[in-house]
Formats: sequence, C-alpha cells, structure tokens
Amino acid sequence: MKKELLDRVKQEVRNVPDFPVEGIQFKDLTTAFKDPQAMHIIADALADLYRDAGVTKVVGIEARGFIGGAILADRLGAGFVPLRKPGKLPAEVIQKTYAKEYGTDTIEIHRDAITPDDVVVIHDDLLATGGTMLAALELVQEMKPRKVYINFICDLEALNGRAKFPADVEVTSLFTF
Repeated sequence: MKKELLDRVKQEVRNVPDFPVEGIQFKDLTTAFKDPQAMHIIADALADLYRDAGVTKVVGIEARGFIGGAILADRLGAGFVPLRKPGKLPAEVIQKTYAKEYGTDTIEIHRDAITPDDVVVIHDDLLATGGTMLAALELVQEMKPRKVYINFICDLEALNGRAKFPADVEVTSLFTF
C-alpha cells in the first residue's frame, strides 16, 4: 500500500483531548471510518498484509476492532470471531481481566471459537499501552492455534505498547502517531 494513501487516512483521524479522562489525547478513527475512500484504503491495506498468510480466523476486539476485523475477514475469506465484554456472548466463554491506562476491564471469547488448525489475526483499531491486545493474545493462545498475528490500524508509538508482546508474535499497524 502506498504511503501517500495511508497518510491520507491518517489525516482523517480526529484528536479528542481529555477523553475518556483528563490527560488522554484520544485518537478517534471513526472520522476515517465514515469516509468511503479512507475505508477503502484501510480495507485494501489490511488485506495486503495477510493475503498470503493462510489466515482462517480474524478476532475483532469490541467495539472498533469489529469494523476493521470484519472487513479483513471478508477480504481474506476467513471467519470472524468477536471478542466481547462480559455477558455479551451466548455460549461458554473463557475470559481475562487486565489493566488498562485508566482502570481494569474484562474480555471474553467463545471457548470453541479457535481451533489448533487456525491461523489467527487479532485486530483492533489502535495500539496504546497494549493491555487489551495482550489479554486478547493470551485468550487466543489458550486455544493453541497454529499461528497468531496482531494487527492495528494505528499505533501510538510514544506509549510503547509493542513492548508488551512476545518477540515471536508479528505485530503490524498501518500507520503510527
């Protein structure tokens, strides 16, 4: 994907000061999602990253990770697996509680969502400190898939979230701030 196209998407991202708490500079990707050209660029760029990786499942993290994750799954001909907040999934789940930048949270995934034959991309819109994605990675790894990739649309490099992930897990993002 050409850098100029991704730079165009990056310019669509809105900065929201003091959200959700004072001192946080929130990068709002919904302004890029509402732009049809930006969404097309995002979809193409995500698919280009994994087209030849043999991906069978894409796990999208609630809620904005559902957007890019579902698009990526469709583009790759893979299944989509939602990773949700407690009480939202109807069948047997496994869960993980973890620390975030401003509190704690819990995420769940259906116990039967991933098999040992799967090659998985875990997707979320943005990497900040990495706590949510690390919890997602641990949940997916409990199911022992063949391979796991981690993907974001945007990486806030100054927060050094990538440092949380094991060296043997490939972490990609389309652009950084």
